[in-house]
Amino acid sequence: MQRCLELAQRGKSHTAPNPMVGAVLVHEGRIIGEGWHQQYGHAHAEVNCISSVTAADKHLVPLSTMYVSLEPCAHFGKTPPCAQLLIREKVKNIIIANIDPFAQVDGHGIALLEQAGATVQYGILADAGKWMNRRFFCFHQQQRPYIILKWAVSAEGNMAAADRSRTQLSNHFSSSLVHQWRTEEAAIMVGYNTALHDNPQLTARQWNGPQPLRIVLDRQLKLPHTHHLFNTAADTWIVNEQQQLQQDNLNFIQLPFDEHLLPAILRKLHQQQRLSLIVEGGPALLNSFITQGLWDEARIFKTTTSLPHGIAAPALLGGTLTSETPLHSDRVQLWTRCNSEYAYVPGMKW
Repeated sequence: MQRCLELAQRGKSHTAPNPMVGAVLVHEGRIIGEGWHQQYGHAHAEVNCISSVTAADKHLVPLSTMYVSLEPCAHFGKTPPCAQLLIREKVKNIIIANIDPFAQVDGHGIALLEQAGATVQYGILADAGKWMNRRFFCFHQQQRPYIILKWAVSAEGNMAAADRSRTQLSNHFSSSLVHQWRTEEAAIMVGYNTALHDNPQLTARQWNGPQPLRIVLDRQLKLPHTHHLFNTAADTWIVNEQQQLQQDNLNFIQLPFDEHLLPAILRKLHQQQRLSLIVEGGPALLNSFITQGLWDEARIFKTTTSLPHGIAAPALLGGTLTSETPLHSDRVQLWTRCNSEYAYVPGMKW
């Protein structure tokens, strides 16, 4: 099952809104097939696993055990049901990490297999599987994207200069890591002040991968259209109170700027099948997510850069420090919400 999880993560950034899934076929202790879900709309892990079995080993498939990190699907989506594939291939033993929370699967795949006479066991490395697919689980169980907060702090605990001039706190290794993270999330968000003063691009330029949907809060539509967020580098939502308009890659979304604003944005992201959101805004926006309890993990760069007179970083309420990694002169901390359903498993990738 550990091998299934390793294989599954090769599909990261490419399978959403599907989950990452890995599969391994074993006959008497020997792996005869491996596969993973490589890209949304393409073959699932079980299909690729069965297809990888050599001609010489094909006769062993019905005598083998299929290990798969997520319950085989039971419905027709972009591809046929994987549970039916295993039934056709006469695989009689299936071991699963997690039951699929998607309503059209959610135990139905297991039921199909058992009705066909297969023996199914599940719950093996379930916590690790759930952490790996935490975006997928959160999306289907809580009907919202998985939310990651990200910021960097100076040696004094500040995150921005008092005059809001753009200040680079973290080192270039950390900057590259942030660009990698952007390719792994469905959307990225900043507030008005960050967009105005920092003029960020919010794209992954130092890492190959898909660009996240950019979201900026611009209540009165005051941002200069010469700013990077209005270019064509990625699809962008301009959330405002003035107008509703679709214009090329720009989507002006009209919403009331009240206490329901963030939940309303999350609902729209859910409707658009966006599994995750990384928030890279300033302290005001970050504090709004924190105080409303709308976050799942926080990634904080602790730097040695001095910024004695600045804007203080948010206080992370209800969080637990679960991992810390040195990155040259910086330290990267992973915080997760207390009592989260998606608990970090030591040794797993973020």
